Amino acid sequence: MTHTPTILRKIIARKHEEIAARKRSVSLTQLLAQAKEQDAVRGFARALQSRMEQERVAVIAEIKKASPSKGVIRADFDPVAIARSYEAAGATCLSVLTDVDFFQGADEYLQQARAATNLPVIRKDFLVDEYQVVEARAIGADCILLIVAALDPTQLRDLNQQALELGLDVLVEVHDRNELELALQLPNRLIGINNRNLHTFEVSLQTTFDLLPLIPRDRLVVTESGILSRGDVAVMQQHGVYGYLVGESFMRAADPGKKLAELFGFERRL
Repeated sequence: MTHTPTILRKIIARKHEEIAARKRSVSLTQLLAQAKEQDAVRGFARALQSRMEQERVAVIAEIKKASPSKGVIRADFDPVAIARSYEAAGATCLSVLTDVDFFQGADEYLQQARAATNLPVIRKDFLVDEYQVVEARAIGADCILLIVAALDPTQLRDLNQQALELGLDVLVEVHDRNELELALQLPNRLIGINNRNLHTFEVSLQTTFDLLPLIPRDRLVVTESGILSRGDVAVMQQHGVYGYLVGESFMRAADPGKKLAELFGFERRL
């Protein structure tokens, strides 16, 4: 953790406080019972794979109200309307921020978005404890995010295994070569490459291009952050990248779904 970026350390420290409070409110045993009551998972990785293996664009469209670096991104925030707009525009999956303190997210936003669509949903949060993995399934998530920079190798392996046992898919997020090497030790097919430098918050698509040659062809690569134009999409496709996680540019648009369709050349269903 000594090399973990400062903002990430701050978020993780707060996350441990939040988890302790939640455990006092709902025990792990209660949470497991809630998880077992959920509908079957929708197959997050399978949905992406079905498109990407045909070299068709697969978009994980993000529902995000705010961020630590940008503050409030979308004041007019309606998770249900946004989710439906994304689905009509051709999104393959949804990503919903559930972190409260730094992203103004909520578990309810994920539940509302999933109930309003037929799309698989990833819980976008900072997972550092088994309680959160069970919690993700209990609130209806189909997939979780594990950020390699936020975990030591043992935590990464244990949380990943727990998620798989619960039937959840896992998107393992990396930022550099060392993190990628850890991610590739897991059996997961989904590898997310975040183009945002967590130390400087600068974004460079070169991060994806640099790491791509190191990733086996049987993995499904999702590029995250910095996809802002049709040109960005075109250059990614030239490099064989068909999976995208995009949020902020959609959230700033008057009509998120319209922006999605424009960025990826999709036709919207009315």
